[in-house]
Amino acid sequence: MPELPEVETIRAGLEPYICGKEIKRIETYHLRVSRHDPDGFTKFSGETISEVARRGKYLWFRIGQTQALVAHLRMSGQFRINSGPHPHLRASFFFTDGLRLDFLDQRTFGYLHADTLIPTEDGFPGWQGSQDALIPSSVAHIARDLLDDNIYLADLAARAKQKQKRIKSLLLDQSFVAGIGNIYADEALWEAKINGMMPANKIPVARLKKLFIAAANVMTRSIAAGGTSFDALYVNVNGSSGYFARELNAYGRGGLPCNRCGTLMIREPFMGRSSTFCPKCQACRK
Repeated sequence: MPELPEVETIRAGLEPYICGKEIKRIETYHLRVSRHDPDGFTKFSGETISEVARRGKYLWFRIGQTQALVAHLRMSGQFRINSGPHPHLRASFFFTDGLRLDFLDQRTFGYLHADTLIPTEDGFPGWQGSQDALIPSSVAHIARDLLDDNIYLADLAARAKQKQKRIKSLLLDQSFVAGIGNIYADEALWEAKINGMMPANKIPVARLKKLFIAAANVMTRSIAAGGTSFDALYVNVNGSSGYFARELNAYGRGGLPCNRCGTLMIREPFMGRSSTFCPKCQACRK
């Protein structure tokens, strides 16, 4: 599933193409893409997209003062500019200037959803790409992410210290901190030399703060590389792949030497996914 760096790469790629553009019509080609809106999106015809915004892994297009069209990419959703005929085309935005934005989704888990903008609980902007303290109602439960100007890592570390959850589970909890999935959780834990199985309340606050800094740093580097692409399921809006996979130190490296100490990395099942870590650098210790 695309995580924060991949979704932010897509958001930044879409912004210059569609902000300020008038929608001529939106066509859907698969029932699942509009499963929350069975009547489709005809109400957006003639409206203008004023913002392309993101919080965590969620994207939304602001339309008018109070409307939004939310997009969740899930496993394989993609936005492509003028993609042409494609077997996984699920929806198309036609703009009055002739531009077409296509939503592709091989596994059909992703969706578009018409929503209403509501005030943010803390009074700060919805987040990246958003100018106002508004957020789609369906995204309001999602926490701020580690790249958000309005998140305070010392406060986040103090709250984490009160949690009995395993620290990796907490990193993946989108209601606690948004945007981190399995890839960047493994990478952040490796960088901070913390074992993901440790309960958060057993880790000193200073180390928790270092962990969140590590997660922010690794995601910033990933955005600079265009995100992480392992296959064609994630590409940018122009079809280009991200290259951060070349810099991964933990995720996908089970059985390979640790890039820091040379110990063979271990890959174990975790919550229906997997965890990859160094048994020496990330031994269970405070």
